[in-house]
Amino acid sequence: MKNTPDTPRPARERMLEATIGLLRQSGLAGAGINEIVARSAAPKGSVYHYFPAGKNQLAREALTLYQGRVLAFMRAAMVGKRTPEAKVKALFAAFARRLEEGDFQSSCAAGTVILDLTPPDESLREVVESMFGAYVAEIAEHFSLENPARTALFARFMLTAIEGSYIRGRAERSGRAFIEAGRWLAELVQVESSCDAGRRKRSRTA
Repeated sequence: MKNTPDTPRPARERMLEATIGLLRQSGLAGAGINEIVARSAAPKGSVYHYFPAGKNQLAREALTLYQGRVLAFMRAAMVGKRTPEAKVKALFAAFARRLEEGDFQSSCAAGTVILDLTPPDESLREVVESMFGAYVAEIAEHFSLENPARTALFARFMLTAIEGSYIRGRAERSGRAFIEAGRWLAELVQVESSCDAGRRKRSRTA
């Protein structure tokens, strides 16, 4: 049966949503079973019914669900923008709004989780590494610099700026870090694109 606004969501779905919210706010340490149960209003016994491996499995599945949403968010922010610099500014402005709408209490779940991990949590480290790789690939899809390697490098630099801006933004209770980073990266990609165009022109006339 399809859910309607008046239909309670299944317990499994509520637990995943609660986990995403807790991970974004306070990382893995703040997403304990008791906290997840309290936020989701799910029966405590249902946690191990749906997630036999417990918190680790719940975190992995929540991160996978969250990853898809972030990729869609990034895509929506950049698609349709005509220039590389417009894409950069639009993406960082969207992240600034995202931070503000969460009252400066929520970051990227991948970033908060990786800061909490201890050496035995290799499976979650691999999940976060994969998430970052997917984000870089999505960003790179929207840019075309001198060669694929340089485009990927720029995309990784953008992701680093996004993760760092979340930290500053929560500390400052402001989206300013995202706006500043977006402005500088837009200038950088504009220069890169101009240099690439100049090199291609010289190559054609050589």
